[in-house]
Amino acid sequence: MRFTFVHCHGSGNDFPLIDARGIDLSDPEWARVARALADRSGDVGGDGLLLLTAQDGSHIFGMRMFNPDGSEAETCLNGLRCTARLGFEVTGAEAGRVRLKVSDAEARRVAPIADGVTTIETKVGPVSLAPGDVGLTIGDAPFVEAAIPGLPSERKFTAVAMPNPHLVAFVDAVDDGELVALGDWCEAGPALIPTRANVSFVELREKGHAPALFVRTYERGVGLTNSCGSAMAASTLAAARTGRIGWGVETRVFNRGGMVRATAAIGDVVTIAGNATFTWDGEIEVDPATGAVGPVRIMGRRDEEVAAWEGMLAGL
Repeated sequence: MRFTFVHCHGSGNDFPLIDARGIDLSDPEWARVARALADRSGDVGGDGLLLLTAQDGSHIFGMRMFNPDGSEAETCLNGLRCTARLGFEVTGAEAGRVRLKVSDAEARRVAPIADGVTTIETKVGPVSLAPGDVGLTIGDAPFVEAAIPGLPSERKFTAVAMPNPHLVAFVDAVDDGELVALGDWCEAGPALIPTRANVSFVELREKGHAPALFVRTYERGVGLTNSCGSAMAASTLAAARTGRIGWGVETRVFNRGGMVRATAAIGDVVTIAGNATFTWDGEIEVDPATGAVGPVRIMGRRDEEVAAWEGMLAGL
């Protein structure tokens, strides 16, 4: 089956994105397509596969996201910005409600965060801090900067469902080795959190009227990643919940992939504004029944967008 796609990224979190509104495949078939296209050793590669899906009721369109291992994520906020951009382009809309796997979000075009950088704002929430919603099998009250019994770490975590599960700890300096060890433990699906979790270590780099966070994430189904949009949102909420930033205060959130603007509002609603950069367009043959993949054909490159993003990074 021939698929056309756009390769894109949100804050360095990169994906092949398919307009799937007219494509009828089963979930196992899409999982095989995702494993084929998001494979870093292949011709495309990415942190997952994004699908633009059809309008439904109050939703202007929908998004699905499959991880490189074929599992489907509840949400992906970096991917949502890219999917919303494509959705706006094909529908002619500028804003709307987007259907996700088990929830929805508001998305709209906003002023660029830098010259030439297409920017989409998304709003999600209210999100949940109930341990069961995060996937934890222990506790009735929310874990907000608290030790989680049974977790192989003495650090204090805030557990948030975005609705995908996040464990967020604030640290003086990120230790990748420690983060990977804990992420690997969660990825094994232990009894404490059998559906696994995204784990983030966060540094508070600036305080006051212009706060800044640096987020490093072990992403469920992916591993250590340069960027995870829902982790940046969860970290912003955790920072507000623990008094590190103010409610309603715009915060710059950095990761190795770039930067977004984020705000946590009372009521546990998080708004993220960041890039939705299209880097190149391609087509490829994938057999959904087997996952067999053919060579990729590059249809065009978006060099001006790439240069604009790289110029923004250089100025950070």
